[in-house]
Amino acid sequence: MHVSFDPWSPAFVADPYPAYAALRATGRAHYFEPARQWLVPHHSEVSGLLRDRRLGRTYLHRFTHDEFGLAAPPAAHEPFHTLNGQGILDLEAPDHTRIRRLVAKAFTPRRVEMLTPSVERTAAALVEDFVAAGGGDLLASVAEPLPVAVIAEMLGVPEADRGLLRPWSAAICGMFELNPDEETAQAAVRASQEFSAYLRGLITVRRGDPGPDLISALIAAHDDEDRLTEQEIVSTCVLLLNAGHEATVNATANGWWTLFRHPGQLAALRADHSLLPTALEELLRYDTPVPMFARWVLDDIEIDGTVIGRGSQVALLFGSANRDPERFADAETLDLSRRDNPHISFGAGIHYCLGAPLARVEMAASFGELLRRAPGMRLAAEPEWKPGYVIRGLRELLVEI
Repeated sequence: MHVSFDPWSPAFVADPYPAYAALRATGRAHYFEPARQWLVPHHSEVSGLLRDRRLGRTYLHRFTHDEFGLAAPPAAHEPFHTLNGQGILDLEAPDHTRIRRLVAKAFTPRRVEMLTPSVERTAAALVEDFVAAGGGDLLASVAEPLPVAVIAEMLGVPEADRGLLRPWSAAICGMFELNPDEETAQAAVRASQEFSAYLRGLITVRRGDPGPDLISALIAAHDDEDRLTEQEIVSTCVLLLNAGHEATVNATANGWWTLFRHPGQLAALRADHSLLPTALEELLRYDTPVPMFARWVLDDIEIDGTVIGRGSQVALLFGSANRDPERFADAETLDLSRRDNPHISFGAGIHYCLGAPLARVEMAASFGELLRRAPGMRLAAEPEWKPGYVIRGLRELLVEI
């Protein structure tokens, strides 16, 4: 294991790419004792293992904790694990299949196409206010409120309540980091309880007064095959609210930070807005906001002669895979016109990001508006990274118009 891989180091979080290169150069799988995980850095293995049914996001559909050789989570953390464990991100078939089939109806290409004008109007209003103010924190003023507004609107969360969502989401997502401490766990538990109670209240309202929102649609699913429990509805809504904005917020802010550090590429994009579709894919490849995703090994696997046994956990390094020179020409070069770009920032297999089409629409809307309305936007201060590694983003991104 190369010593430069240190996900708790601010310097590593700010620039993990030299460590990724060292991992790729020295093997296909590395055991990382501090997190008790096998690090997998190459594109071919990461892409393949995302589709491999010998791995799973959970093991509880096949084994008890004891059978899997792991201790059960502390009882005090139960509210978080109940909430998280009933969402499709941490479920496997058949429950994953049943719930995803129902939720996917809200993210069909047709539904996303219908949402696009609303997304564009929201982005235009946010950017108009941002430009009128002469700039400020791009993350807080544009990158964050756009996806929060969109997913909250889809779910039917009243506008007056939307300020509650990001703090709850941030506290819950803290548990996805490596070896979270007890303070982080307790914050996640409190947020899980408060978020769940809020959504149960909203579900009660929608039972009596259904609307065109997704919560009403989930309640109204009468088919025995698709019927959801109230806990499944709550967990699904929390997942959609969390996943529906956390990664998009960071992808947007990280993307602009990348552009400011590559003035030649930014100038090319400003000169030719038709580059935007490939530019967004390249920004997602070059600096993905979710650089690592973990899987449990349900049946023994082998990577380049190394057997990784059942009960192990693998860390699939998306950030490394997306810069793997075995798969990408000039992998360390930002090329906004890149067309051969099979990045895995949205995952792959049955857990491929359900909201990827919507995220692309949101990013296209905000980037497009900023390119049109703020063609001279420039960095006002060097940004700092938040301490998290699994969900990697900036604290703020201060710009001037």
